[in-house]
Amino acid sequence: MSAPQPEGPAGVASAIAARVAAYADELVEIRRDLHMHPELGREEFRTTGLIRDRLAKAGLTPRLLPGTGLVCDLLPARGTGDGRGMIAFRGDIDALPVDDVKDVSYRSTVPGRAHACGHDVHTTVTLGAALVLADLAEQGLLRRPVRFVFQPAEEKLPGGALDVIKAGGLDGVEEIHAVHCDPKVEVGRVALRVGAITSACDRLIITLGGPGGHTARPHQSTDLVTALAKMAAELPAALARRIDPRSGVSIVWGRIAAGSAPNVIPQRGELDGTLRCLDIEAWRQAPDLLQELVDAIASTYGAKWELEHHRGVPPVVNDADAVAAARAVAAGMLGAANVETTEQSLGGEDFSWYLEDVPGQLTRLGVRPVGEPVYDLHQGRFDVDEAAIGIGVRLFAGLALRPHR
Repeated sequence: MSAPQPEGPAGVASAIAARVAAYADELVEIRRDLHMHPELGREEFRTTGLIRDRLAKAGLTPRLLPGTGLVCDLLPARGTGDGRGMIAFRGDIDALPVDDVKDVSYRSTVPGRAHACGHDVHTTVTLGAALVLADLAEQGLLRRPVRFVFQPAEEKLPGGALDVIKAGGLDGVEEIHAVHCDPKVEVGRVALRVGAITSACDRLIITLGGPGGHTARPHQSTDLVTALAKMAAELPAALARRIDPRSGVSIVWGRIAAGSAPNVIPQRGELDGTLRCLDIEAWRQAPDLLQELVDAIASTYGAKWELEHHRGVPPVVNDADAVAAARAVAAGMLGAANVETTEQSLGGEDFSWYLEDVPGQLTRLGVRPVGEPVYDLHQGRFDVDEAAIGIGVRLFAGLALRPHR
């Protein structure tokens, strides 16, 4: 006999919660395994293998992407589909080049590598949703096809999302969802936003050059270090005065390098940093303005210049209908009081590339233990309350099983 069918939204939510509970311990083990074995973008071979093997064990048929990463489709049981198109869920799988400095049993075993952005959680949530929905599909509860996207290289501009799209990972997809860990939001809560939720993010490398010389005679040379300092200070301010201030444009330098001796004017120096922008139109204006402003500042000091502007990602712009669906599902699962509206972040996210092609939304997943201090993303002390994994799985499963309107 087939299993009895849950009745109504409450019955479906209960069925999801039961399957999430059944996998809870295993999902924590998987997350900790991933956390202990972080891999950088396009090097995630072990991670890809772990995901592939667990999906295959569940009776699913994952498809490897070129290099690393994979996608896996789940179809409704025969005769149970309602004609809706495919819904997709993305989990990014790469780690960061930072040291894990936490004192925990599952800290990174790889020096200089850590899951300091929570991608191990995103991966585990997506994998957990696949396991839960596969079980519920056997009960006839799944009415539409689902794709699980395990994406490499989110941290490498312009992002592994473009690799997935090029490989056909969005073919047939009608909507897509993702979660991102948010240490500002307590576990058990999620945060949503209609419209732009992240910023554009590009990389800038400015190289200045000159003949070099003795620091006693800067007038006979190009005072390159001073020129670099002026470029570092003046370019962000100048660009902010040429673009609408409401666009939230921000240039921040992460590296400045020049010279090797205190009394030698060097022949070459570099600035390396990021350009972030909240508004997509301002992001499109920036390249031409940067060329003009870099030339003006460098010319003041007689320095030759070269600008490498590596276009990164546009803002993630959440679709209103997708956010409404996520809000309704989250409120039903967690209670309306646990669903927040979040602010736009200056962080970049390559999930934006998917939303250029299909509607969808990115949810901020609360991961901060209640009452604990905040350790921000991209720090070696970053960690999560692992109860967040089940929250993310319930959200994804609820979105996939929500009724046809």
